Amino acid sequence: MAMNRVKVNSDVELKDRLVAINRVTKVTKGGRTFTFAAIVVVGDGKGVIGWGLGKAGEVTAAIQKGTDSAKKNLVKVPVLKGTVPHEAEARFSGAHVLLKPAAAGTGLKAGGAMRAVLESAGITDVIAKSKGSSNPHNLVKATIAALAAMRDAYTVAGERGISMDKVFNG
Repeated sequence: MAMNRVKVNSDVELKDRLVAINRVTKVTKGGRTFTFAAIVVVGDGKGVIGWGLGKAGEVTAAIQKGTDSAKKNLVKVPVLKGTVPHEAEARFSGAHVLLKPAAAGTGLKAGGAMRAVLESAGITDVIAKSKGSSNPHNLVKATIAALAAMRDAYTVAGERGISMDKVFNG
């Protein structure tokens, strides 16, 4: 799987989106200690997305750490007319996702963690199905893996060294 890594620039406007917060309790002799883990997805709405996990003693600090982590692993994904170029499936641990392109006006038919990733990428029309685990950590990773594995016709033509007409008509 070829990951199209992107370096963060100052001119890229990234919006962060909180996917899930998990409260972890550690019981000690002195009482209970709470820490928070936050999964954050960042994206520019034009095909650049990244995810991050932040852990801290306070929710706001965990979200900030997650945002910083997400900005460090950005990936460029193809978005054609608000949808994905072709059907794709991906699996990460127990999460299994299916993404299908949809006609304009269909909307974003996805739930939970998948919706946050797709909206951050700028995808407006897609049919998505989550099979298997609904764990947000694994769903985010599987969705980004499915998007990163996609290739548009321009990329295929460039890799093969042929014209666009030849890609579609053989």
